[in-house]
Amino acid sequence: MRLGGRIAAAVEVLDDMASRRRPVADALKDWGLSHRFAGSGDRSAIGNLVYDVLRRRRSLEFRMGTKATAPLVFGAFLDSSGMAVADLRATLHGDRFAPPLPDDEVVKGFRGKGLEGAEPAAAADVPDWLAGPLEAALGPDWVAEAWALSDRPPLDMRVNTLKSTRAEVEAELAPFAPEPTPLSPVGLRIAPIEGEGRHPNVQVERGFQQGAFEIQDEGSQIAALLCGVRPGERVLDYCAGAGGKTLALAAASDNQAEIHAFDADRQRLAPIWDRLARAGADAVTVHAPRDDLSSLEGTMDLVVVDAPCTGAGTWRRRPDAKWRLTEAQLTKRTTEQDKVLDAAARFAKPGARLAYITCSVLRPENADRVEAFLGRTPGWRLVDGAAVWSERLPGAPTAYLIERIGAGSVLTLTPRRSGTDGFFFALLERTS
Repeated sequence: MRLGGRIAAAVEVLDDMASRRRPVADALKDWGLSHRFAGSGDRSAIGNLVYDVLRRRRSLEFRMGTKATAPLVFGAFLDSSGMAVADLRATLHGDRFAPPLPDDEVVKGFRGKGLEGAEPAAAADVPDWLAGPLEAALGPDWVAEAWALSDRPPLDMRVNTLKSTRAEVEAELAPFAPEPTPLSPVGLRIAPIEGEGRHPNVQVERGFQQGAFEIQDEGSQIAALLCGVRPGERVLDYCAGAGGKTLALAAASDNQAEIHAFDADRQRLAPIWDRLARAGADAVTVHAPRDDLSSLEGTMDLVVVDAPCTGAGTWRRRPDAKWRLTEAQLTKRTTEQDKVLDAAARFAKPGARLAYITCSVLRPENADRVEAFLGRTPGWRLVDGAAVWSERLPGAPTAYLIERIGAGSVLTLTPRRSGTDGFFFALLERTS
C-alpha cells in the first residue's frame, strides 16, 4: 500500500471506533480481516497512525484546529515521520486513495504550533473530567506527567532467572538491540518504535518458547520485586490473572516459596498453566474461581493484591481506554477494590505483609483505598514504601512519586519519573 492508502485506512479505523464504540484492537483486527491484501508492514504502519492519534487526540485537535479525523491522522504522521510538508504533498500527489491534505496554511500552522494557550486537559491529552483527579494524584506537574502517558512505549521483558541470566537473554536477542532496564535488575528493554516501524515478535524466539524470558513492563517487574518474597514463605497471589507477577514471585524466590495463585475470573486465569510450565515455576499451586480457599485463611506470610483497576497507568499501550473511562466506571472500580482488599486480608497471618498494587495513577484507586482499608480494618499498619525501595532495589534512583500516610508511605511509578507504565505500590503489615 502507498502512504495515501495507509492514511485512508487509519481514518477508516478511527471512524469505525467512534461510530460503533469499540476498542481499537477489535477495529484494527476487523479491518485487517476485510483487507487481506494489506501486508504486515501496512498493518503495522496503519496501527501506528491509529494509536498515535488516540494517544495525542486532544493536542492534535488543538494544533490542527479541527476534530475531523483525516487532519488528525495527517498531523500524527507529520509528527512521527518528521517529513516536510512539501515532501508529504509530493508523495501524495496522484494517490487516488489519499484523503485531501489540509490547506498549506493549516498544515504549516500545525507544524509550528505548540500547546501554549491550550486548556490543561487538552495539553495533557485527557478528557476534561480527569484533570482534577490527575492533578490530585500527580501534583503540580500533572500535565507533563499525563503527556508522558501518551508516548509510544518500549517493549520490556523480564528474564526468568530460574532458567537463564540477563546476559544470556540479551545475547540471544542481540539483533533487536535490547538494553538492560535502568531499574529492574532482571529486565531488558527494546526502545519505542519510530515512524512506521514495529517491535519484533520476540514470542517466536527460542528463549521465549523455552521460558527464558517473559514480556512484562519494568513497572510490573518492580512491583513484584518490592513485595520482597523470601524462600520458605507461603504466598497468595490473590488476583493472579494470567500469572505475570506469579511468575516473577516464583523466580524471585528461586522456586523456594510456596505460592498459591487465584483469580475470580476463569478467563483471565486461563493462560497461567502454560506459562508456569514454560517457566519451570513448579512451586505454584493454581486455584480456580470456585475452589474453597478457607484452609489458606490466616496462614500466608505474603498476600499480593494486583487489584482490578481502570488501567490509567497503561494509556501508552491502551490509549483508547482513557477516552472510554467514565467517572461511574472509576467509582465502580473503587468499590471492587475495597471488596478485594477485605477478602485478601483474611489470608494474612499476624506479622504478614499485604502488597496492594494497581496499574493506575489515580488516587481514588490507590492511596484513597489504602487509607480506607486502614480506617476500617484494625490490626494493620502501612510500611514505609521508600525504605522498601531502598532495601529491594539498592542503588536504584528514587524514580517514583511518594505520598506519606501516617508513619508509612506509598509509591507511584510513571513514564515521566521511572520510564515505566504507571504503577502504584503499597505494603501493609498485619500487626495483630
